[in-house]
Order: sequence, then structure tokens, then C-alpha cells
Amino acid sequence: MKLLKGTRIALKTLFSHKMRTALATLGIVVGVCSVILMVAIGDGAQKEILSKIQAMGTDLVIVTSGQVKIIAGRQRQTGNVTTLTLRDAKTILEESQYVKAAAPAQAKKMLVKYEALSTGTSVTGTTEAVVPIRNLALLKGRFFTADEDRTLQRVAVIGRTVAKNLFENRNPVGETIRIGKVAFGVIGVLREKGTDLVGNDQDDVIYIPVNTALRRLFNLTYINNIYLQARGSDDIDKAASEIRDILREKHRLQNKPDDFTIQSQTEILKTEKETSQTFTNLLSAVAGISLVVGGVGILAIMLISIKERTREIGIRRAVGALKKDLLLQFIVESLVLSASGGIVGIMLGVILSLSASYFTKWPLSLSLPAIVISFLFSALIGLIFGVYPAAKAARLDPIEALKAE
Repeated sequence: MKLLKGTRIALKTLFSHKMRTALATLGIVVGVCSVILMVAIGDGAQKEILSKIQAMGTDLVIVTSGQVKIIAGRQRQTGNVTTLTLRDAKTILEESQYVKAAAPAQAKKMLVKYEALSTGTSVTGTTEAVVPIRNLALLKGRFFTADEDRTLQRVAVIGRTVAKNLFENRNPVGETIRIGKVAFGVIGVLREKGTDLVGNDQDDVIYIPVNTALRRLFNLTYINNIYLQARGSDDIDKAASEIRDILREKHRLQNKPDDFTIQSQTEILKTEKETSQTFTNLLSAVAGISLVVGGVGILAIMLISIKERTREIGIRRAVGALKKDLLLQFIVESLVLSASGGIVGIMLGVILSLSASYFTKWPLSLSLPAIVISFLFSALIGLIFGVYPAAKAARLDPIEALKAE
């Protein structure tokens, strides 16, 4: 009964000072809204990154020649980069029980021409096994075969960006392009894949048979990468370990360090998850500070309110109100301020997140735990910052309070 009465008095007081109540809740509104929006940005970015990793390939393991190190935020090859060969890819496929498919690859940036148009693009020599390994899909035409690779055929499958740059709205299949000084017939166009984790356009690429690339175009005897597909997601780490053992034995490294680098999809996923989670936590922490600032605003408003209502408090005490009744009244006022601010902040945060995602095409993702936690935290902030003013009001001497002007 006393709780209901105290709540009624608190609500009446708050509604009688609408502007002050609105200003007191503004900090909480901004804080809750910021938390929801920041977490939505962080979670959306994380899902976008994970989808890009999945698009890289299925159960993927990548072997790169030399040592790969992160320099200025990007992967850089160091050391000897001529250590991988086509035979390495074949040996891994034959000897590893955890590897399902292998696709050797050698890439080079080259000038490509069609009639009067030209563009610089990445030309990758590989095999037909790259299609399932890298999750490639054809929009038009077909991919080259093992026979075409073995017989050094000059055929090419191009990405969507290359198709747009060279052919605009025309059908590229059946046309002839020149890569460097060598003519290649276009036999297929790939479906769009978008950008990779570091922002490189995965559609600005041309795939040609690896033997044709090495002998007729690049004049090389080594390859840069081997893309491997594990037999299952549970076998990725086992495959990576076995691949390392096979290559170390084949390269006769013994006590020497690896002359290659192995990256598995599991490692990439784990690294990117940790990075994106750190980013989300940082954003949430910054946004959470505004909630604390909102709590300080409630504290200030409540102290001002007590100063203005000193005589009212004295009258209530004189007619029989107990200290706990006053304590309850002011705590309820503080909780109402914080809870109402939390509700408005949630609605505003959800609306802004959905609007931003719709109009800007940002990959925002609403998080129910973030919504619930931000609301509970706003209520807790209200309780914490409301206790001191409530206790101060309850401790006022009724006689001194009645004398207040």
C-alpha cells in the first residue's frame, strides 16, 4: 500500500515538472540509444566479416610460399617465395588423408586488352579444383577442364568486374582478349563475390589454366599458393598439421624453419572474431559512459528537487510520513526517470539502427541481449544515483524543513 502511495506521489511530482523530467531522462535516452546502435554496428560488422570468410571457400586451408607476416595491417610475404611447386600440391593431395581437393595457384597483376579497351587485373593460373574450394559460381559459360590445363590451352574465365570494364553490356563468352601479348578465348564469366577481408575486389580477376600460365605467360616453375579443401570442418586443423609435416619432409627442412605459411579457415575465423568482438566491446564501453553521465544528470536533478521541496518534505514528516516513506518516494522517482529514459532510448536505438541499415546499406544487426542489458543497466544507474538524494531527503529534520522558505 505504501509502495503504491509513494509511486503515485512520485509520478505526480514528475509530471508536474515535465521539462525538468525530460531533461533528466535525456542522458539515459542518449546512453541506451548509443549502446544499442554501437552494438548493432559491431555485430553487423562481425557478421559481414564472417560471411566474407565463409565466401573465401569451404573448409579452406591455404599454403603460401615463404613466411607471411602482418605489416601495417596487411599480409606481406617475406623470405624465399619460390618454394612451392605443382608437385607439392599433387603430393599433399595423394598423401594427406584429411585433404579432399587441392588447387595450385600463381597470380600476377597484368594488363588485359579487348579491342580498344584495356584494364589492369589479377591473372591467376589454377586448376578446375579451385571452383569448389573457393566457392566460385559461373554466371555464363563454363570453367576450363583438366585436359585443357594439361594441353596448355589458352582459355580464360573472367570475373564480373573484368567483364564490366572490357565488355560493358556485351556477352564476353566466345570473345578473345589479350593478356600481355598472348591471346585467350573467354569461355566463362563468374558470379559476383564482392570484396575480401582487406577490401580487395574478388571480381577483378581472370582465371586461366595453371600450366598455361606458368609456361606461356609467367615463365615460372614455381607457384605462390596452394588452396586446399579439408574433408570436413572437423578436419581442418588435422589437415593443416598433416600438410605441414608433408611439406617439411618434402622440402627436407629438418631443423630449419618452415619455408611456407599455412593458414586455415579456423584460424582466420578465430582471429577475426576476436578482433571484431574487441571492436564491439570498445564501442559499447564508450557508449556506456554516456549512461553514467545520464545517471549524474539524474543525481543533479534529484538534488535540486529536494532543495526545492524541503518544506513539502517537512510537511509530510509532520503529518506522519516515516523516513522509509520518503526514501521510497525519491527512489521511485529516480527509477521512473531512468526506466522511462531506457524505454525511449530502446525505441530510438532500434529505429535508428533499422533506418541506418535500410538507407545506408550498412550491415547493422540488432542484439536482443544488448537491448535487455542496456535497459537493466539504465535502471541500475537510476537506483544507484537515486539512493543518495533519497537518503538525504529522508534525513531532513522535519522542524528545520518546515522553517525552509
